[in-house]
Amino acid sequence: MRDRVTRRGRRVRAAAVLALLLTAAGGCANEPSDGVTTLSFFQFKGEALEDFDQIIADFEAENPDIRVVQNQVADADTAIRTLLVKDKAPDVITLNASGNFGRLAEAGVFYDFSDQPVLETINPAVQEIMADLGTYGDEVNGLGYVSNADGIIYNQEIFEQQGLEVPETWDDLIAICDTLEAAGITPFYGTLADSWTTLASFNGIGAYAAEDGFFERMREQGAQTGPDSPVSFEKDFAGALDQQAQLFDYMQPGYRGATYDDGNAAFANGEVAMLLQGIWALSPIQGVNPDLRAGIFPYPAAEDPADRVLVSGVDVAVTMPKESPRQAEALRFIDYLFQKDVVEQFAASQNMFPAVEGAEPSDNPAIQSVAPYFDEGRIAGFIDHQIPASIPLAAIDQQFLFTGDAEAALATLDSEWSKVAARTIPVTGD
Repeated sequence: MRDRVTRRGRRVRAAAVLALLLTAAGGCANEPSDGVTTLSFFQFKGEALEDFDQIIADFEAENPDIRVVQNQVADADTAIRTLLVKDKAPDVITLNASGNFGRLAEAGVFYDFSDQPVLETINPAVQEIMADLGTYGDEVNGLGYVSNADGIIYNQEIFEQQGLEVPETWDDLIAICDTLEAAGITPFYGTLADSWTTLASFNGIGAYAAEDGFFERMREQGAQTGPDSPVSFEKDFAGALDQQAQLFDYMQPGYRGATYDDGNAAFANGEVAMLLQGIWALSPIQGVNPDLRAGIFPYPAAEDPADRVLVSGVDVAVTMPKESPRQAEALRFIDYLFQKDVVEQFAASQNMFPAVEGAEPSDNPAIQSVAPYFDEGRIAGFIDHQIPASIPLAAIDQQFLFTGDAEAALATLDSEWSKVAARTIPVTGD
């Protein structure tokens, strides 16, 4: 009952915020009477509210002819769709670069940044991840601002005490797990009670199976997907699930009933050596133990260590509507957002990687441990962003890790993909 009331309360609050957004967006359409242009700034991260407040204050101090009104709402994907449908799009928009963003971009509702100088300042590998989600023709419909990293978080002190090095191959990783167990140290903390947590390792390992245009070929193939088709989950992802299951053999007792919060607390308290999560877990971990030295390494599932890639998503993407009477002012604000010192401070505060080339990541050891992958462009997008949202990927993967039946899981994924493709034009998911 408490959860139901909470969800109802969130819906009520979201509706109230959306009503204010609609009113504010409509109000910004009025011509300024005092020489000041007001921009509506839509952003989705509640934890970034204060950071953007400071950015806005600094921008307005340098640009007294522009006022920026920040509007933050939790259910951003629903809210932005409503605003776009009602022709009340905010002047500047931030969204998580997921499959939802890709669908909106494909609909042609966002501005084309192809000719904007700011585009030249952004890491091309980050922009490639953005483009893979979906675009309107050959346009550039969004700008990567800060990125996350999905890998294996490890306790640097435990690794040093045990004389362990960051693994370069899969065999290295398994040897580390065996060494830890022999020393009486639990290698991983599993959190299967929260199904979504399985996707961190699914994405990290599956990125290698998805190389060379797997999902592009799947979309072209459409409903004719199965064990006998040129590509399919059954044919291409069996190895990835085997490796994922292998890691779950090294979890703590009772991992099926443990939650994400349990895992963060256990890792923070030094109860396990590693955690299958990304940098988004650093803040709650450091909230429990600010002195913990944590690092991250990518899943070493490539045959050649030199081919290792770090799975990364664009946590914050910046865009604007295709048509707006305040585009010039909006572009000035966007240009300011992408100044190196501005994005550096924001990224450090949010435990993210700045997408601007030459911008320095924070000195957090976990951030520094994978910074070279961004510098070298050795990053790949989240593969679950390529899977239609109607396919319950997390639940399917969780069930597989409960039962160990990889064949059933992969056959279900192929079947669900075919069903979606049969009734729709295949599009990317969340």
